[in-house]
Amino acid sequence: MISALIIIFVITYASITLEHSLKINKSATALLGAGLLWTIYALATSDHSLVGHQLSESIASTAEIVFFLIGAMTIVEVIDAHNGFEVITSRIKTKKLISLLWIVGFLSFFLSAVLDNLTATIVMISLTRKLLQKHEDRLLFAAIVVISANAGGAWSPIGDVTTTMLWIGGQVTTLAIIKGLFLASLANLIAPLLFVSHSMKGKLISTQTKTYSSSVMLTSDFERNTMFYLGLGILILVPVFKTVTHLPPFMGILFGLGILWLVGDLIHYKKDDTHKQQFTLAHALHRIDMTSIVFFIGILLTVATLEHSQILHSFSEFLDKTVGRQDYIVTLLGLLSAVVDNVPLVAASMGMYDLTQYPADSFLWEFMAYCAGTGGSILIIGSAAGVAAMGLEKIPFFWYVKKISWLALIGYFAGIAVYIAQYNLTR
Repeated sequence: MISALIIIFVITYASITLEHSLKINKSATALLGAGLLWTIYALATSDHSLVGHQLSESIASTAEIVFFLIGAMTIVEVIDAHNGFEVITSRIKTKKLISLLWIVGFLSFFLSAVLDNLTATIVMISLTRKLLQKHEDRLLFAAIVVISANAGGAWSPIGDVTTTMLWIGGQVTTLAIIKGLFLASLANLIAPLLFVSHSMKGKLISTQTKTYSSSVMLTSDFERNTMFYLGLGILILVPVFKTVTHLPPFMGILFGLGILWLVGDLIHYKKDDTHKQQFTLAHALHRIDMTSIVFFIGILLTVATLEHSQILHSFSEFLDKTVGRQDYIVTLLGLLSAVVDNVPLVAASMGMYDLTQYPADSFLWEFMAYCAGTGGSILIIGSAAGVAAMGLEKIPFFWYVKKISWLALIGYFAGIAVYIAQYNLTR
């Protein structure tokens, strides 16, 4: 049984990694892998009640993450439908390219911490496309946005799906992950910016006429500001809700979603149905990326099989014996996330190491959140933010490898050095 589970998992993992080459959606692969693994595990295990109990546990933990993601993604879609992000982007007035680079970098960094790295990437690339005429400049800025968004998402419990998984799973807590990873993530951002800045001294932004979508014309300043600040406030207060009530984060996000839905209906109360349709949460639910949600379900249930069959525990013991040091192991996993999706990597790591041995906010979990969150920047295909940027700006894979990968690698190891130094000084 063990050999069969490992072989199927490796094939599933490889198929997910080679999604674009095989032209088979990774969500389909993840669901197929989950079904096969649980079927083999159930048939090979004599205690069917135990398997049923384990499956129920896995579904419950998976559902917490999925409900949270659905709520967060819907809130972001509602803000975007009201063109709420224009509240931020309209305030950028600089004419110097180097100033814009730092503004875009830091804005992506903090925006991804509040929203998530994928949404922040889409918002910021949409902004740079309005501000920059030259395609070479837009490519460079898009790459910096990817690095900045991934760095910003790592230190926030709601900024990156892998950090969110660790937060919901109890491996990290809100204040500890912010304090522990903020400086390391900041170093991950600043190091590449310093290198890129040297090539931009004295350059000015080419003027370009600002364009507005039809939704901007249909929303008033009051509607735009209300939905932006309310939506942002709900996302920020979810960790506070969890701390105060001790309820799972998905309850806070669903509660906030209900508030946003009610306010949205009241704001557009006097409009006819045709006019207000595009601003409703019902419409936003149709726009969220359900393919990604299905992928998370499939991959989390796939990894759960390896956890219950003790394969992950055996693999963690193997790593401890062969590699030895935790910092080396996690650093390698972070580098691997540049090639392999970081969601199954972190899901597997959560199954490999027990909370009784490695309690919440220990070195392992914080360092894992940093490395898995930022390692994906090293290659354009290594993160959801990178894949989105690649599609939006048609970034060539080998251009990114030649021009950006070394910058992302410098940022990655700069953050590692800062985190380890901070950890040794404060613990």
